[in-house]
Amino acid sequence: MNPNNSSVETIDDKQFYQLGSNLLQSIEVALEAADDELDLDLDVERQGGNVINIRFKDKSVIVVNTQPPLHEIWVAAKSGGYHYRWAGTMNKPLWLDTKTDRELLNDLTEFASAQAGQPVKIGLIKT
Repeated sequence: MNPNNSSVETIDDKQFYQLGSNLLQSIEVALEAADDELDLDLDVERQGGNVINIRFKDKSVIVVNTQPPLHEIWVAAKSGGYHYRWAGTMNKPLWLDTKTDRELLNDLTEFASAQAGQPVKIGLIKT
């Protein structure tokens, strides 16, 4: 849980789309920058607008996709499958795992670093 985020703003479908789009774009930009800087040999591919496939040198994959009907972000990594539910505000976006309350971008950074074999940092682009 984020102690600085005492209240969750309810979001509608349009806001979910905006937040999800920014999240996916942020992931793409961060991974492309990490690939350029660290020569990770990543392949980051957007599918259908709401899915990102991240292929690593070892042929492992992380899939990140938005689930509009549920207002969730789903992640599949070597370590398992995860569902993240909105828990933030428009000014402070936050997605928490539905089982562990772990934060999406921290988890994704951990998963990508493990699969890349070196530290990778993923953060949100400021909009």
